[in-house]
Amino acid sequence: MNLSMIFYILSWVTCFCGLFLLPSCVVAVIYQEQEGFAFLAAALLYIALGLLLSRRKPTSSHFYARDGYVTVALTWLLISFLGALPFVWSGDIPHLIDAMFETASGFTTTGSTILTDIEALSHASLFWRSFTHWLGGMGVLVFVMAVIPLTSGRNIHLMRAESTGPSVEKLVPKVRKTAGLLYSIYIVLTLAELVLLLLGGMPFFEAITACFSTAGTGGFAVLNSSMADYSPYIHYVIILFMLLFGVSFNVYFLVYMKKFRSALQYEELRWYLLVVAGATALVVYDIRNLFPTLEEAFRHGLFQVASVITTTGYVTVDFDLWPSMAKTVLVVLMFIGACAGSTGGGMKVSRWLLMGKFLRSELQRFRHPRMVQHLRLNGALVNQELLRSVLVYLVGYLLIFVISLMLITVEGYDLVTNFTAVATTYNNVGPGLSLVGPVCNFSFFSPLSKAVFIFDMLAGRLEVLPLLVLITSAGESVSRKVRTLGRSR
Repeated sequence: MNLSMIFYILSWVTCFCGLFLLPSCVVAVIYQEQEGFAFLAAALLYIALGLLLSRRKPTSSHFYARDGYVTVALTWLLISFLGALPFVWSGDIPHLIDAMFETASGFTTTGSTILTDIEALSHASLFWRSFTHWLGGMGVLVFVMAVIPLTSGRNIHLMRAESTGPSVEKLVPKVRKTAGLLYSIYIVLTLAELVLLLLGGMPFFEAITACFSTAGTGGFAVLNSSMADYSPYIHYVIILFMLLFGVSFNVYFLVYMKKFRSALQYEELRWYLLVVAGATALVVYDIRNLFPTLEEAFRHGLFQVASVITTTGYVTVDFDLWPSMAKTVLVVLMFIGACAGSTGGGMKVSRWLLMGKFLRSELQRFRHPRMVQHLRLNGALVNQELLRSVLVYLVGYLLIFVISLMLITVEGYDLVTNFTAVATTYNNVGPGLSLVGPVCNFSFFSPLSKAVFIFDMLAGRLEVLPLLVLITSAGESVSRKVRTLGRSR
């Protein structure tokens, strides 16, 4: 493992984390808030420390897949800690475990919170919470790669480890240009949403933070009521952009290249829209009698479907009060998730497609043993390596889910609370049901359970493997040292 290169990349991540804090300092100046000093102190410390540590150049430029997974896992653990310190130092979130929960929820675009009164936070902290969504949505290392070269052409290992979905490839020959193109599309969509929200009369601070949260499909709002107090126009704009950011950025690249027919024929996109339409129909039918008009039922039903399947987590109503079928549909959507290569979380539509096609293929093989079949996804042949990666992901996903559920059950809360708490943090959704419903929060859980949720949020955002590779690598290192000590004795 190339430890010197990993250390070099983490040094740059520390520096950039400091740079990311500077906009919050500007917000504090605008609103004349003393909390800005905490953000400024953290920013200057991280920038100075990062620049100092990055002066030590790596001894080797070799960088392989395992190094990429370990680097990404360490990066997200690091930013969850560094991003939490300004909350603690400013006094907005005085306890470190709570601050790390909030920061991890921000960077992983989960949107779950331990805050009981969001509006009591300073504007600097509110801005930082939403900005972490925007940074984490596309990927922190993807952003860094768009600005500076890191590993002499081996950046693809970092991009594959950090990006969502079963398969990640370069859109253009150079990884750095791919990262720059992705962020260009990301910025254009964010600005488009900002303009539409401002046209709807949304205050600028609320609009910019809403754009950050929607773009990252995170769901942090600056009001305790989330999106409930805004107009129907704002609701429809948010719905539109939640769904747009849940689409694979490969589709936008095809549009950018004027390959409109290929974009429209993107198989995962068709199924994604079909699931949204079907789920919306079921939910609206189930809640039609809860609202004065069919338009309101349609708007709130579509809003929650879009919010959950894209794992954004915004709410307009307390859907925990909805009938059983509507709630069941929303819980199922938590596990389906958005498209691969989007900013959304969950298991991804493409994985469900692959598993469904593989199941159908195996059933047909039992009926016709000599039949030769080739699986295709989005028009491309699916190789055994991709199927194996999906199977490994599924096993790791289920293992972590079960262990997490068992760990938090010791607190004695009801099954719906425990199950949806793990499901919503692991799938990076935000709200769950019962005690962690849309109008509730995670503040009542013990520090141990919050640590479990932090791990789940990171594992869900990084899609399991980076953290598992980090744990196994650390275990191998410890066992190696133990064997060495045993021989020396």
